[in-house]
Amino acid sequence: MLPELDRAACAEPAVAEAREWIVTNGLGGFASGTVAGTLTRRYHGLLFAARTPPVGRTLLCPKIDVDLEYDGATYALANDRWASGALAPAGAVHLIGFRLDGAMPVWTYACGDAVLERGIWMEHDTNRTYVAHRVVRARKPLRIMAHAFANHRDLHGTTHAGDWRMRVETTADGITVTPFAGAAVLRLRSDRGTFCAEHSWYRDFAYACERERGLDDREDHLRVATFDAIVAAGEWFTIAIADHALPPVDAADALARAANRTQMLAGAWRAEHGAAAEEAPPWVAPLVLAADQFVVRRPLPDDPEALSLIAGYPWFGDWGRDTAIALPGIALATGRPAIARTILHTFGRFVDGGMLPNFFPDGGEAAEYNTVDAALWYVEALRRCVLACGDAATLTSLFPVVRLIVAHYTAGTRYGIAVDPRDGLLRAGERGVQLTWMDAKVGEWVVTPRIGKPVEVNALWINALRACAYFAQLLGEDPMPFAEAATQAEASFERFWDEERGWCRDVIDGPGGDDPALRPNQLFAVALPIDVLDARRRRAIVDACAAHLWTPEGLRSLDPRDPAYQGRYGGDQRARDGAYHQGTVWRWLAGPFAIAHLRAYGDPAAAEALLAIAAEGLTAGAIGTLGEIADGDPPFAARGAIAQAWSVAALLDAWQTIAETRRAPGYVSSPSVLVGTDRR
Repeated sequence: MLPELDRAACAEPAVAEAREWIVTNGLGGFASGTVAGTLTRRYHGLLFAARTPPVGRTLLCPKIDVDLEYDGATYALANDRWASGALAPAGAVHLIGFRLDGAMPVWTYACGDAVLERGIWMEHDTNRTYVAHRVVRARKPLRIMAHAFANHRDLHGTTHAGDWRMRVETTADGITVTPFAGAAVLRLRSDRGTFCAEHSWYRDFAYACERERGLDDREDHLRVATFDAIVAAGEWFTIAIADHALPPVDAADALARAANRTQMLAGAWRAEHGAAAEEAPPWVAPLVLAADQFVVRRPLPDDPEALSLIAGYPWFGDWGRDTAIALPGIALATGRPAIARTILHTFGRFVDGGMLPNFFPDGGEAAEYNTVDAALWYVEALRRCVLACGDAATLTSLFPVVRLIVAHYTAGTRYGIAVDPRDGLLRAGERGVQLTWMDAKVGEWVVTPRIGKPVEVNALWINALRACAYFAQLLGEDPMPFAEAATQAEASFERFWDEERGWCRDVIDGPGGDDPALRPNQLFAVALPIDVLDARRRRAIVDACAAHLWTPEGLRSLDPRDPAYQGRYGGDQRARDGAYHQGTVWRWLAGPFAIAHLRAYGDPAAAEALLAIAAEGLTAGAIGTLGEIADGDPPFAARGAIAQAWSVAALLDAWQTIAETRRAPGYVSSPSVLVGTDRR
């Protein structure tokens, strides 16, 4: 599965403007846009610099447009939509191909008989973007005029310039742009040709995606420079963009560094999996590269090398739940256990009252702790790390942290989180607070409150207790307190089963009683390495989810037959959040579903077939990565964030689980029938 679009796809505006790309720098900074070149979101731009990694992201350079003169004709390659409804220029008509070269997006344009390639990448660990043009074929040298634009605003904002005047200066090396006193300074430098400073506002770019989301859909950008060069066949013309002083631009050297990183990532994965990597389906290798998008620095006063995971691009920061869920797939399945250990230590510092932070606000405010399951996913991530690495030092260091989590959850902590001594199950929630991963909230309206004893939370609780018993045994401590608590909760898990319906209740002991809704949360009672359901019930759960929740993009968050089901995610924030967990498809759930199917039926080929269908999303939204969500109703249009950590991680983790099952001594496959998994 090659992450590319052919000429026919590029020529179709509905395709080329809907397909996006993203490159990242390991600091939280990124560049993103559409294949067509149109800006359709406030989150499109060539340099969103992370000023306080991994957040503080600021748009400094939204775009660089190119005019090309060749053989007496001028070709405008920019593609701009305006609030008036006009498309001018319409440069995508010259686009004949788009592909990823490793992680680098590459466009191919035909201008007469000349062919030009344009590639964009970021310097790792630096707020620097390269925009490179290479003349692939031309009978004579051509002239490239690159027009650079600037801005300075928060990641989530839009600019309406009014009479704003930036200071744009020409230096010996390039162009500097000072938006205002104390602002980040944008610097631009090319590897050849001439350059001149400009100051011209282009007003009312139209953002179609923001209009669909009920948000401000217009923005102004400032044209600040034109770089001009004569380029012959085989030659490069490259511009670097940064928030710091730029060294001389050497495209070949910068490309080599990017290529070396790609080779390092691929090499680590192959070294981890050996023959399994060579036999892996073609969608796995692109996901290995995509996984690196989410690993970011979060420097701490006493640990400047601390790491975290961005939950998703373009608008998420680092979230505790997302990080813990994604960690095995992002780090362990890709052969980078040192990253897993570092992130576990980073988040271990923030455990408070037994709870992991839900998220770190973009503005640097104190972390928020409104999540019941993040700490339990953290325990599972540590268990996976210990199993994968046999890392006694990490376990010794972090066992006190997970012991504290269990102690606080048992005795009681924030928001009514505590073990019910009558059955050993974990209860959570209070009015006005959203604690599970189904966490949409608009004002005071908690859309999916799930107060009581949620099914996946208790599967995770039992899993955490069993993991702690295992940890204690490894460290020569007494495992019995954990094992006894797990045994009590396992016996009580029977209360979730609804024999009449043939699946688990989503929540029990809630304010209004039990909630029998069919949701995907019960899959974790099958996918996690715990024994709380017999074989018949495991298969019944998988079959029910396959028949009613499975789609080609992932799993619906609610049964379409439920009166509360909403099959389209769209409109303003209230409408979107109202549908977020009420039927919207979540891509990340395809991974746990495949693992649950494997554990219920013991058929790796069937489980891998499910992943292959979900992996087709590699070319559906942001090319080469997987997005967040999709509509619950056909045609399951891509929605939400264009690149989501746990979407990528869950498929990698499931693939690794399947590969390990096949390698297990004495393994014999028992073929099954995929129930209810037609692609419609």
